[in-house]
Amino acid sequence: MTFESILVLAILVGAVALFVSEKYPIDFVALLVLGTLLLFGLITPQEGISGFSNPATITVGAMFVLSAGLQKSGATAAVGRLMVRFGRSYFTALVTIMASITVISAFVNNTAAVAVFIPLVMIVANRRKIAASKLLLPLSYASQFGGGCTLIGTSTNLLVSSISDQAGYGAFSMIEFSRLGLILFVAGVLFFLLFGRWLLPERKAQELAVIYQLGEYITEMRVAENSPLVGKSVLESRLGEDHDVTVLRLLHVTKAVWAPLRQAVSGGDVLLVRGKLRELMRLRDSARLQLNAEFKLRDETLQTEDLRLVQALVAPGSNLVGQTLKELDFRSRYEALVLAIQRRGEPIQEKLNSVRFRLGDALLIQAHEDQIRKLREDENLIVLDEVPGVPLRHKAPVVLGILVGVVGLAAFDVLPILVTSIIGCLAMVLTRCLRLDEAYEAINWQVIFLLAGILPLGIAMQKTGAAGLIAERAVGMVGDMGPVAVLAVVYLMTSVMTDTMSNNAAAVLLAPIAISTAQQIGVDPKPFLMAITFAASTGFSTPVGYQTNTMIYNPGGYRYTDFLRTGVPLSIIFWILSVIFIPRIWSF
Repeated sequence: MTFESILVLAILVGAVALFVSEKYPIDFVALLVLGTLLLFGLITPQEGISGFSNPATITVGAMFVLSAGLQKSGATAAVGRLMVRFGRSYFTALVTIMASITVISAFVNNTAAVAVFIPLVMIVANRRKIAASKLLLPLSYASQFGGGCTLIGTSTNLLVSSISDQAGYGAFSMIEFSRLGLILFVAGVLFFLLFGRWLLPERKAQELAVIYQLGEYITEMRVAENSPLVGKSVLESRLGEDHDVTVLRLLHVTKAVWAPLRQAVSGGDVLLVRGKLRELMRLRDSARLQLNAEFKLRDETLQTEDLRLVQALVAPGSNLVGQTLKELDFRSRYEALVLAIQRRGEPIQEKLNSVRFRLGDALLIQAHEDQIRKLREDENLIVLDEVPGVPLRHKAPVVLGILVGVVGLAAFDVLPILVTSIIGCLAMVLTRCLRLDEAYEAINWQVIFLLAGILPLGIAMQKTGAAGLIAERAVGMVGDMGPVAVLAVVYLMTSVMTDTMSNNAAAVLLAPIAISTAQQIGVDPKPFLMAITFAASTGFSTPVGYQTNTMIYNPGGYRYTDFLRTGVPLSIIFWILSVIFIPRIWSF
């Protein structure tokens, strides 16, 4: 074992630990790995930047643009509306939802598709008197089924295909995944039809004030005649800065004023305030306020004919990710007030203005109807109470034609997918289905930098022999049992890593090991690489295993154990089916 291979293994372990910990963004971790490899001379500068010019990286970026064009045209939402119409019972709704999202996700980025479908599924659940928790988790899983059916279904497929091509074993074709993908889709639908009624939780709809536990933080306080607040506005009183409380409503004898920043306070006024109990008690004592002991918070307390409560999710690729309410100046930017934030089903207790948003965070927003309409049009948020609008409907046939051309030319080997996807992006802009700035904004740069930064680690693992060392250990444990046993271990390793870290990172780290393993036992590496693509594209067992799981966590009212109870048996079924059928479709 050389010093270079030991160093690469140390970097590999460090990268895995950082990915699992989620302490830093995944793209930053990938660039940190890249910088370390370059610093120690484990790869050349040319190899270091090769990830940015890798066909998979460029194709993934192009697919984000094509997905955005399809979404903006309203074609995806149109399919969703048909889903709302046909889902008349629980079983028909379940099958319709899963079939629709699977077909769309085979050709469109699945996180974008799920973002459109979440509000639609909520409407189906409400109209059919079905708990949303019975439908949203199958939606997320089925989007992953679709991703495994084509080369462009997920970025993982493109990534592993590129690694295979660079290693001299050829790229994957457009529909090479379809046979196994369809088998797993049928198995997934049957699983939910047979066992979903018992495995999926049934969480009844509750008032938003209860879901976000606002009753612990919002109360009424009456202003005494001798209070130091009398004669001052809320802004002048510095209640937010000095006491970390927010005044939501000021109730005069004759009228109620919402968000009363500049309204002067009078003796006898009743303030509806939000804050932690300790801060509220401090405010009561210092400002001479009286708590209303009989106050009970309900949704209608926070709403009027025009002022409403809505839930919104932080969308995939949102510009809000990593920023705080204060940095965004959210209240002025959207003319709306965030009352609470949930992350993975738990309300965030710290000061809201200092919370850095993550994908899938749920915001409870109080706003006027006009502002809510603007929120629905903002691509950074997914508002859950309405069907998204369908702008540029007349462009839908053009967008669909472009997508069919991109897929068809690649499927029949007329042109490589890299070429067709770039031409497709140009066609989107030239036909004015997307503006140029919209095309740039559609690209999830976090994914692009993740791929570009982590791909050189695979090069270093091959170059220094680190991949061969790991493969040698793996073969030593199960190699005598034959290639099928090795295949089972490769799939299982990928599945476990995908449930704890980025699926793309898991695929990049394991693909070189799979190739070295195949070389050591003298078989074709393609079955192993296929095992990695399918295992990395189906993260069922945790809410962080796949982005779509994170997105449906809060709207479905799920708990971590719901994913374990449903995802673990489904993952085992997919593991068994993959080990059976992969060697039959792609022989050793």
